[in-house]
Amino acid sequence: MNSTLIIIIQLLLSLSILVVLHELGHFLAAKYFGARVDKFYMFFNPGFSLYKKKIGETEYGIGWLPLGGYVKIAGMIDESMDKEFLNKEPQPWEFRSLAAWKRLIIMLAGVIVNVLLAIIIYIGLSYAVGEQLFPVDSLKGGVQVVNPVLKEAGLKTGDKIVRINGEPVKYYNEIDPKLITAKTVTVDRKGTQKIIQFPVDFISKLIENKTKHLTTMRFPFIVKRAVPGSPNKDIFQEGDQLLEIEGQPAEYYDQIKPILDKNKGKTLNAVVLREGKKVPVQMRVNEDGLIGMELVTDFKELEKQGYLKVETKKYSLLEAIPAGLERTKETFLSYIDQLKMIFNPKTGAYKGVGGFISIAKIFPDTWDWVRFWTITAFLSIMLAVLNVLPIPALDGGHAMFTLYEMVTGRKPNEKVIEYAQIAGFLFLMALVLLVNGNDIIKLFNK
Repeated sequence: MNSTLIIIIQLLLSLSILVVLHELGHFLAAKYFGARVDKFYMFFNPGFSLYKKKIGETEYGIGWLPLGGYVKIAGMIDESMDKEFLNKEPQPWEFRSLAAWKRLIIMLAGVIVNVLLAIIIYIGLSYAVGEQLFPVDSLKGGVQVVNPVLKEAGLKTGDKIVRINGEPVKYYNEIDPKLITAKTVTVDRKGTQKIIQFPVDFISKLIENKTKHLTTMRFPFIVKRAVPGSPNKDIFQEGDQLLEIEGQPAEYYDQIKPILDKNKGKTLNAVVLREGKKVPVQMRVNEDGLIGMELVTDFKELEKQGYLKVETKKYSLLEAIPAGLERTKETFLSYIDQLKMIFNPKTGAYKGVGGFISIAKIFPDTWDWVRFWTITAFLSIMLAVLNVLPIPALDGGHAMFTLYEMVTGRKPNEKVIEYAQIAGFLFLMALVLLVNGNDIIKLFNK
């Protein structure tokens, strides 16, 4: 299957799950409290619907505009701007006739479902897959810095990252997500600890650079086998570990590649570790800067060689519950930090705000269920946080008016709600156009 098609299918499937379950939260809460639900739609349907069917008092449908979905609850001023009911006496089955606390629950039910979905996914992943973790203090060669922005900030390949923003880093798996919002990074560099201050516009530089990864683990050059057509099939043996090339250190792949790139088509003197002894060899570099060897990348084998340690955590169902809750909390707090940076103009994080193209890019181009559900859980938390913002036309905006009523004992003027809803909807549509337009501009500026 075409890789682009796989990404599109994953995006649509994930968004469909999130939209349907979010709106189902509103739907079930409304029905539970006795409010009539007129419409339940996945995606918006201005002008026409791709599919619709009325069952009982509710019309179920699929719209053609994939910008979300909606549940139309009788007696509520929402994005449909249906105001005819305002000229009639309130009916017991209308939203406006319910107690304020019931209306508040209905408004927040979608957000609650999104959070619960993330928790369930993370619990399921913990139980089904577990975790493969790499303690940072076990990484013999430290990390390889692959993003130029990190190098400009002061990080170097070989650094062992000890703390980020003053908080200890236990596992390598934590490093890249935490670096995105880093202000300070403490590294162990050749036995000496050094605190590196990141510039305030660090994330802006990351966005402009467009390098996908920040760091990787350093992999030693240990031969697994020769590839077909290798010029060195009779030079290297299985298990050989490269140590030097022309007198230069060449233990790790990141040290070797620049040397090979400068010596394409040449024969070089090298030293390998073979069965515990240093053995001199002459290796040939082809015109592409390659020597035709497949390297050992199996973590268990690298662990035997002393380059790292692997902690494999398997969870029982009961153990998976707190693990899933903790992962939800960490993802939530991380997204809040990222959101704060977006609203701080000095960071330049707003430059990375994108729409559907940006979301699609985080999905892999091969089908991976673990990755799919991990991304879906993150998007579910993102949807919950964004929806609870106090912006009219969002759940948080409706909740804001209801909380005002609960605190003051007075309902907000319906005209005020109506105008706020219009303003909020226009703002959201402008935002949708802006972020998706930003995606398209970035696409053509590649």
